[in-house]
Amino acid sequence: MLSGLIYDANNDPALIAERLRCKQLCHRYNHLEPTDIENRNELVRAIIGTVEGDFQIEQPFLCDYGYNIHIGRNFYSNHNLVILDEAAVTFGDNVFIAPNCGFYTAGHPLEASERNKGLEYARTITVGNNVWIGANVCVVPGVTIGDNCVIGAGSVVVKDIPPFSVAVGNPCKVIKTLKQSEYEK
Repeated sequence: MLSGLIYDANNDPALIAERLRCKQLCHRYNHLEPTDIENRNELVRAIIGTVEGDFQIEQPFLCDYGYNIHIGRNFYSNHNLVILDEAAVTFGDNVFIAPNCGFYTAGHPLEASERNKGLEYARTITVGNNVWIGANVCVVPGVTIGDNCVIGAGSVVVKDIPPFSVAVGNPCKVIKTLKQSEYEK
């Protein structure tokens, strides 16, 4: 799975056990009182592979394995974040994610006979520093979103987005390039 090769997610006992462990932790997290910040943060640190600094992930939050998720400093996600982390999902510093966003590293073969066996593949997702992702955004396997980007609400990100871009739509396309000089002040 982690090497990017086809794997059997439906019948591999080790993968099933790892997902169930993570889902139990997510369930506990999602049922904590919103004001119980200490226990919420402790559970997120137990779920997620790397947490580099301050963060806030609003409930509910769902992921498959957790250990493939890496968040930088000053990370914020609003309600209903879903991360299918069969491969690494890495967020830089100062990433802000609006409600109802999904990051999906898993994909399936185009051939129905292979897909019906439960086979899939996984590709990493990388989100740079200083990125704002609008509500209801979907990011598919293998995508990189560069530093200092804004992804508009409702976008489906199917290709890499270069740094300093405002990108929107389905499929998501760059509509504006931000002035790099504004970030160097």
